[in-house]
Amino acid sequence: MRTEKMISLDPVPGPAFAKFELGEIVVTPGAALRLDPKDVQSSIARHTRGDWGELEPDDRRENDERIEKGGPLASIYKDSRGTTFYILTESDRSATTVLLPEEY
Repeated sequence: MRTEKMISLDPVPGPAFAKFELGEIVVTPGAALRLDPKDVQSSIARHTRGDWGELEPDDRRENDERIEKGGPLASIYKDSRGTTFYILTESDRSATTVLLPEEY
């Protein structure tokens, strides 16, 4: 039986304009295998600045409100090969996970 576990990334240096804390950053096994690490790092930086990638306008507004009021945050991006992936930050900002849609 094969067991897979998530891997942790080193902390992403937070730019002065980061809008929230990321907590521990983890990448699921599927995402680690399929995504370019540079694309993941740049997308995490976008996520922490409040650039929600390909989210719908209503979901973008909800994320913006959740930065102030609390709640989970989600972004959708594509890597340089066109692979869609999600970045999810927990409500308490203790962790941020990078995952593929099929791993959600």
